[in-house]
Amino acid sequence: MPFIPHTEEDIAEMLASIGAKSIEELFDEIPKELVSGELTGVPPGLSEMEISRLMMERANKDGFYQNFIGAGAYEHHIPAAVWQITTRGEFYSSYTPYQAEASQGTLQLLYEYQTMMASLTGMDVSNASMYDGATALAEAALMAVRSHKTSRKILIPKTVHPVYRQVVRAIVSNQKIEVVELPFDTKTGQVDPASLAKSDYGDFAALVIPQPNIFGVLEQVDALTDWAHSKNAFAIGVVNPTALALLTPPGEWGAKGADIAVGEGQPLGIPLSSGGPYFGFMACKNDLVRQMPGRIIGRTTDLDNKEGFVLTLQAREQHIRRSKATSNICTNQGLMVTAATIYMSLIGPEGLRRVAAQSHANTLELVEQMEKISGVKRTFSGATFHETALTLPKPTAEVLAGLRQKGILGGFDLQTHYPELGNALLVCATETKTAGDLQNYANAMKQVLG
Repeated sequence: MPFIPHTEEDIAEMLASIGAKSIEELFDEIPKELVSGELTGVPPGLSEMEISRLMMERANKDGFYQNFIGAGAYEHHIPAAVWQITTRGEFYSSYTPYQAEASQGTLQLLYEYQTMMASLTGMDVSNASMYDGATALAEAALMAVRSHKTSRKILIPKTVHPVYRQVVRAIVSNQKIEVVELPFDTKTGQVDPASLAKSDYGDFAALVIPQPNIFGVLEQVDALTDWAHSKNAFAIGVVNPTALALLTPPGEWGAKGADIAVGEGQPLGIPLSSGGPYFGFMACKNDLVRQMPGRIIGRTTDLDNKEGFVLTLQAREQHIRRSKATSNICTNQGLMVTAATIYMSLIGPEGLRRVAAQSHANTLELVEQMEKISGVKRTFSGATFHETALTLPKPTAEVLAGLRQKGILGGFDLQTHYPELGNALLVCATETKTAGDLQNYANAMKQVLG
């Protein structure tokens, strides 16, 4: 946003027009005991050129790193047009479209977004986004419990991202919803459907199915979905939107398809910016639409047969549902959704397939080079997409520290959340990585491992 300076004359003119003699008089309602004195710890002001130089120097101290982390936050190429359009004033300052007649542009964009997400996930309907992928999963769990009506139990495999599992527990635990974690096969990195069939989990509302899972391994989604449905439970898919360009969408899993699909929308044109902001997405089958949190945008025609966009469903506490609202923490995350919609519009289905295919190819090439290093091997035998777990001959944290000294963010330390896997490292190489980047990583790994 541009900086707009106010001269002393501008300030004086403003004060005169509202009848105040000074800035202090303008804020005279603030109690004197709350007014701060001089800011003695603040250095003297700098010119625009000087402050730009200072900030550049400080930014350079951080250095530039090649990123191979992944684990739910991915470094993809974002066409320049995406944020050039997103930061136009019409989008940049827009808020929740409560007044449809004054928000047609925003409503149309959200309608297009919903259409794209429903198509990408293979589901009947999409809402207009959630806070992030983790809270979207928690909302899906609540939605499943409300719809199931007889059980307040959710089954979540340990192959679901550990942060997602933590968030789900934090949100649903005080609502007397039981969260049961399912084990995984340490050889394949998958949940074994056969082992589920042999276990008795009693009555449960939903089974969460990640695709791919935290290890990048592809789960047996068809078998898991059908097993959940055989137990009169819902199937909730947690998916990477980029992967859906190549993989079977959750709406087509098993005989009937998953009932709810959620995930993190960050790969769709959102940059890595110190941990956010992100946005979550949610889509579902028509039967569950009345239990979906948030809002749904619809398209209609008026009496003059002109096209218009409306808030079709808005089951929020601010609206008619009041205490019966499906959620009071969902949000539009409008700016991020705007960027994602523009990103998908620009690259199209074929472009998204190319991004997914090149990311997968780069990761396979990186893993192939890693396996040539003595002591490094794949942790799991299951098929993977986009990222892969590797077992190292040295402690993961030690290896990552050594790579960082060489300007490489080498991956996600799985030992923190999965100590039973030993020295396990999750690596990811998106379409942004070149052959030289992959070779540089391999050479650095050889040096760190000695």
